[in-house]
Amino acid sequence: MKILGQLFLGLGIFLVPVGIVYGLMTQFTDWAGFPAILATAVMCFFLAFFLMFTDKKHPHQPNENLEGEIADTTGDYGFYSPWSWWPLMIGLVCAILVTGLAMWQVWVITLAIPLAILACVGWVYEYNRGDHAH
Repeated sequence: MKILGQLFLGLGIFLVPVGIVYGLMTQFTDWAGFPAILATAVMCFFLAFFLMFTDKKHPHQPNENLEGEIADTTGDYGFYSPWSWWPLMIGLVCAILVTGLAMWQVWVITLAIPLAILACVGWVYEYNRGDHAH
């Protein structure tokens, strides 16, 4: 994680002056490129912070050992529910929401927001009821 954190930090540091130069070259009239480059830099800084913070908790990662074997990375990587339909619903609702924002149709946005809340609540609480309850 240390290498990835440094990579994202370097990318974020690179993107800040690139965004400023891009803004100066377009005289800050392009409202798509300049904010998008700066937003990408901010997201790179977020990822760098997260990866470096996580690396302090887990300092010995087998994927950073240059002489490590593939078998060194075996183990539990988390719990995933392959039968869950909630991620698909969240994806569809996000597509509807982005479409409503792109066309600035308020009725589409108002339709998508309650569906997004329903999908998030359903995904969080899917293991509290039914066959797979804990």
